[in-house]
Amino acid sequence: MTTIDAAGQHLVLDADGTRAEIGTVAAVLRSVTVGGIPITEPYDGRTPPPFSNGISLTPWPNRVRDARWTHDGEELQLDVTEVDRGNALHGLLRNTDYVVREQSASSVTLGTYLPPQHGWPFPLDVTVRFEVRPDGITVTHGVTNLGDRRAPYATGAHPFLRVGAAPVEDLVLTVPAATYFDVDERLNPIAERPVDGTPYDARTGLRVADLEYDTAFGGVTHLEGASAWLTAPDGARLELVQDVDWGYVQVFTTRKFPRADGPGLAIAVEPMTAPPDALNTGQGLQWIEPDATSEGSWGLRYTPGAR
Repeated sequence: MTTIDAAGQHLVLDADGTRAEIGTVAAVLRSVTVGGIPITEPYDGRTPPPFSNGISLTPWPNRVRDARWTHDGEELQLDVTEVDRGNALHGLLRNTDYVVREQSASSVTLGTYLPPQHGWPFPLDVTVRFEVRPDGITVTHGVTNLGDRRAPYATGAHPFLRVGAAPVEDLVLTVPAATYFDVDERLNPIAERPVDGTPYDARTGLRVADLEYDTAFGGVTHLEGASAWLTAPDGARLELVQDVDWGYVQVFTTRKFPRADGPGLAIAVEPMTAPPDALNTGQGLQWIEPDATSEGSWGLRYTPGAR
């Protein structure tokens, strides 16, 4: 029997010791465990995902300032979806129900049609493929331009991470990034600055309990594919891996994440192909020609600690 809730159709991948639960609404990653060890904050599907937990972000991640941007000299007005800050947030598919296009025990491909709409005149076919591996999961985002002119495109995801039962407070975050994006009071970027000598220099590791981040990082070095990682006190490590042309990482911490015993600390480590407000700056944008297709991947890789 198919289970349907606020996350849409509930899909389960279970192979090689890794189990992932997927929801079709927003192509959401509901949970991942490796050998029974949780590596994401689970989302139960009873309500919309808290703090966008696990959703896919297309055709842009993060914010568009004032929900406005200009294309070929025409000012375009997107719907304002971050009402308190007056921005457009996390793309156009965060409430869209994808359909299952392919499925096996170890993988599932979801797809949807993104039609032209307010501030977005480009028809796109969008896919997200989830595949479990013995050490984690790979997520591949695809797009095909169905229109007659080239279309801008960026993507990302919003997973909240953990390393088994280790308290989030005790995890150490490392991000091998040379720059961070300074923001205004509405969290829109005002400058890309070096991390040297700032609270955003996470290259040698920072305890998550000490962080107050809603911060995008650039100049990311991919170390054997890893663009950021969390380390538990016993040495267990969870790496965010992404293609080399996925050059940005957003880190978000909140002390209001809903848990069974009340609000607590959680950390999202978000892979992105472009930084905030890319539709206005052009930074990191891909331009997809008519009938052309583009794909790119990110994933999670878990290494156990001392026993």
